[in-house]
Amino acid sequence: MQNTRISHLTERDENNRFYCRAMNDITDHEYLLCESCPLFGGFFPGRTGEKCPDCVYYDVEADNLSEFTPDELKKRTDGLIMAQMTTEFPRYLPEDEEAKQFSVIEKAVMFAAEAHKGSFRKGSKLPYIVHPIETMMIVAGITNDNEVIAAAALHDVVEDTPYTAKDIRERFGERIEKLVDLESENKREGMPKSDTWEIRKKESLEREKDAPYEAKIIMLGDKVSNMRATLRDYRKNGDKIWEKFNMKDVKKQEWYYRGVAEVLSELKDLPAYKEYLSILDEVFG
Repeated sequence: MQNTRISHLTERDENNRFYCRAMNDITDHEYLLCESCPLFGGFFPGRTGEKCPDCVYYDVEADNLSEFTPDELKKRTDGLIMAQMTTEFPRYLPEDEEAKQFSVIEKAVMFAAEAHKGSFRKGSKLPYIVHPIETMMIVAGITNDNEVIAAAALHDVVEDTPYTAKDIRERFGERIEKLVDLESENKREGMPKSDTWEIRKKESLEREKDAPYEAKIIMLGDKVSNMRATLRDYRKNGDKIWEKFNMKDVKKQEWYYRGVAEVLSELKDLPAYKEYLSILDEVFG
């Protein structure tokens, strides 16, 4: 998904309708509907008079959105949702004063999108932000703790972008920074990733053994998201899929993902954990 500014003014069609990604719907209502939208990027028309609002929303390969009608955009997003390449926008934002003050979840989504901008999922044309957003949605199905949900959206920022744990702490506080840090590998910059793969995975499993419950559900969301993508590829290409990974040995891949299941076994009653096991059985069966 790309972080793209879309103006309702320029995207309205001849019937004065526009497509709203947050609602995944077409509407002809006034802009003030955007007031409660986490992706809203401007001031309120009629209140400040300073400027018209833009929506900042996330979509796959969104370079030429102005060429699509609102109906086409909705049909396109419906297809992406059905293909599990993206999800419906979160509907769990709190209906209280915190939501009105731009909640931590909203800030985390925006920050993660900017941090991962220009990166793509391994071996695909899917913008990388697809993965942390899916992870966040899985975690949001397990807990209503806003800081844990926000940490899920941010879980790869320190590991995969120039931002540091200090950056996370300054923007989101110590608790979220610690949760993100627990999900971050030491990539050992300057060394070939294939050479460090096994030690990094061993460290990850050891770190997660004694991690708090909140960290474990983030790891579960992360791995379910990863294995969903792997399963889609596996059904198309079989064992050839491992060629795109740093570790191409399927036995070692299975060792790691089965190890994850073991360290997360206290989550065994969660539907997401059961889904994870079923995917492992199909991919590594």
